[in-house]
Amino acid sequence: SDNWKNEWVYSKHPGKEFGKFIHSAGSFYNDADLDKGIQTSQDARFYALSKKFDGFSNKGKPLVVQFSVKHEQNIDCGGGYVKLFDCSLDQTDMHGESPYEIMFGPDICGPGTKKVHVILSYKGKNHLINKDIRCKDDVYTHFYTLIVKPDNTYEVLIDNEKVESGNLEDDWDFLAPKKIKDPNAKKPEDWDDKATIPDPDDKKPEDWDKPEHIPDPDATKPEDWDDEMDGEWEPPMVDNPEYKGEWQPKQLDNPNYKGAWEHPEIDNPEYSADDNLYLRNEICTLGFDLWQVKSGTIFDNVLITDDIELASKVAAEVKNTQAGEKKMKELQDEVQRKKDEEESKKNADKDDEDDDDEDEDNTESKQETEDNSHDEL
Repeated sequence: SDNWKNEWVYSKHPGKEFGKFIHSAGSFYNDADLDKGIQTSQDARFYALSKKFDGFSNKGKPLVVQFSVKHEQNIDCGGGYVKLFDCSLDQTDMHGESPYEIMFGPDICGPGTKKVHVILSYKGKNHLINKDIRCKDDVYTHFYTLIVKPDNTYEVLIDNEKVESGNLEDDWDFLAPKKIKDPNAKKPEDWDDKATIPDPDDKKPEDWDKPEHIPDPDATKPEDWDDEMDGEWEPPMVDNPEYKGEWQPKQLDNPNYKGAWEHPEIDNPEYSADDNLYLRNEICTLGFDLWQVKSGTIFDNVLITDDIELASKVAAEVKNTQAGEKKMKELQDEVQRKKDEEESKKNADKDDEDDDDEDEDNTESKQETEDNSHDEL
């Protein structure tokens, strides 16, 4: 069914040729109908598609953002995240610079970037999480869940398992730091932070200084060396086994050592607490604003709710989905393997036939040459 097209709006932002989505369960799945989602279908394209719903605020309630991603094309570089916007978004002009409330989900590009973005807007500025969260990079369906709670804590789950959690103030740089280094404090001039000092009574041994390189004692002047022609012969230099390097006195514990000086901190006058870091006053639109080198990603099971238990129940189905996908893909891989073997055998047999034909041609040519030779005789 193409009913999904009536609910989703493509951006027509000028200057870019956006890729199209199709409705598909992909080439392997658990249930041909239930596993249908919207799939990127054109390589090396930007994608900009969004869906509007009744605006709401999460004031005093948890906010759960959940969806599934299936990179069945074995993605090498491309986004798999969603963005949440307020009601001011012009869907037909959505683009990479459109202001958003939340950006959440996996992003992969080469071996270096395989992470889950959790970007939250605060006072008009986008803030990235200060932690690295690794995303899944296989070809099967995975559920990504973000939970933001009114106590300013959060959780990130993949396939219903918690992979990260913490406090919004600690893990994002929304606010100025609570403490700063005292600008008026300076390390005392007599502060001794050297743990050891040279032993004043230690003396360099008289026989310490030896050259680093010496003439090779085993070298002999070549017999054909001519001093007049070649100049005075000098043996090559070799490392001196008696060389000890630069002498350093022994180190003693410093009796005046006070430890590393720590810059004292004071309360930051710029810091102001905010109990509403979690709050999104208006969420109205969900959008896919992506770039993909290799298309084929399927998005499905989008859920935005305040019901954490409901989200968990929906995400729990991922195990069945993955099991069905793996079973179907293994069968497909086995069929392909046998097909490749047959093709390889056909090519090998053809090569053998070509070799036999070539041998026959060579034999006939040789016989013809011999016959001609006899005729000449």
